[in-house]
Amino acid sequence: MRIAQVAPLHEAVPPKFYGGTERVVSYLTEALVELGHEVTLFASGDSRTSAHLVSGCSRALRLEAIQDGFAPHMVLLEQVRRMAHEFDVLHFHLSYLPFSRFYDLGIPFVTTLHGRLDLPELQPVFNLFSRVPVIAISDAQRRPLPQANWLGTIYHGLPEQLLTPQLDRSPSYLAFLGRICAEKRADRAIEIAARAGLPLKIAAKVDPADRDYFRTVIEPLLSQPHVEFVGEISEAQKPAFLSGAKALLFPIDWAEPFGLVMIEAMACGTPVIAFNRGSVSEVVDEGVTGYIVDDVASAVEAVNRSSMLCRATIRARFLARFEARTMAQKYVAQYTALAGNACANLSEAS
Repeated sequence: MRIAQVAPLHEAVPPKFYGGTERVVSYLTEALVELGHEVTLFASGDSRTSAHLVSGCSRALRLEAIQDGFAPHMVLLEQVRRMAHEFDVLHFHLSYLPFSRFYDLGIPFVTTLHGRLDLPELQPVFNLFSRVPVIAISDAQRRPLPQANWLGTIYHGLPEQLLTPQLDRSPSYLAFLGRICAEKRADRAIEIAARAGLPLKIAAKVDPADRDYFRTVIEPLLSQPHVEFVGEISEAQKPAFLSGAKALLFPIDWAEPFGLVMIEAMACGTPVIAFNRGSVSEVVDEGVTGYIVDDVASAVEAVNRSSMLCRATIRARFLARFEARTMAQKYVAQYTALAGNACANLSEAS
C-alpha cells in the first residue's frame, strides 16, 4: 500500500530524547517499510527514517524559538492535502486538526488519538465530526467520547531489539522514567522508594510549562539521600537504566491514555508497579509483568514482592503483546478496510 504517516512537528521522528507520539510514529513507520509498504513520512526535516521524508519544517519545533506552533502545522496539512491523491490511505497523528480539511476529500484517512480525551471542550468537536474514523491507543482512552467513530483500539509497540535486558546489570534501585509534571507524580515515587528503603533514580524531562512545578514541588525533595535525579536520557541509555532497576514506578494521578514507559520497562524484563488509572489495567498483567496498586502503602508492598516476578517472562509477555510489527499489522488491517470501503463507495456512486 501507499501510506502517508503525518507526525506532529514538535519533536523529530524519532525524538532524540522524550517524545511519546513521535517515537511511536517512528516505530510504526519503520515496521510498515519492513512489511513492504511504500511509506511517506511527513515530519520535521531533522527526522530519520527509511521511508520517504517530506519535511514540514527544517527542525523540530522544540528547537526553534517560535511563538505560534499551529502555523507550521497548517502548512504541513496543506502539504499533505496537495499530495493526498498519491496515497491509498492517510494516517494522521495530529489529534482533531485534520478533521475539517480531509473529511470530504475522498481519500481514505484515519487519525490515531494519542492524548487525553476527557476534556469537556472535545465533546462538540466529536459531536460535529462523529463520522471521522479514529483509532484509540487504549479502551480507557476512548470512554469519554462514545460518539466518536472508533475503528478500534491498537496498543503501542516497540521494535523487538530496541530495548533488551542487560543481564550484566544487578537490579538495585527503583526507577522513575518519563516527564516531570503534576499528573505523573514523581513526588509519590520518592515517597514509595523512601518507605521501601530503596534508592530511586529519576530519569525525566522537565518541560518549560512544568518548571515552576518542578522548582516548587519536586526539586526540594531531591536533596534526600535516597534520590538521584538523572535528567532526560536517550533511547540508548534506557536498557541499562531499566535493567538496573528492581521495578519501574508509575504512580500516575490521571487517566493515562497508554503509558509507553511501561512497555519500555517490560522490554527490559523490569516489573512495573503502577497506580490503577487510565490504561494501566490493560497494559500491566497483574502478577506477571508487574502489580497494579491503589495507594502508596500497596505500592510499597508491591515493591517488596517485585523480586518474585520472572524477568524472562516479563520480556516474553512484552514480545507477545507489544512488539512493533504486531502494531503495524493491526494498522494495515485498518488501512485495508478503509481503502476497500472507499472503493465500494466509489463503485456505488458510479
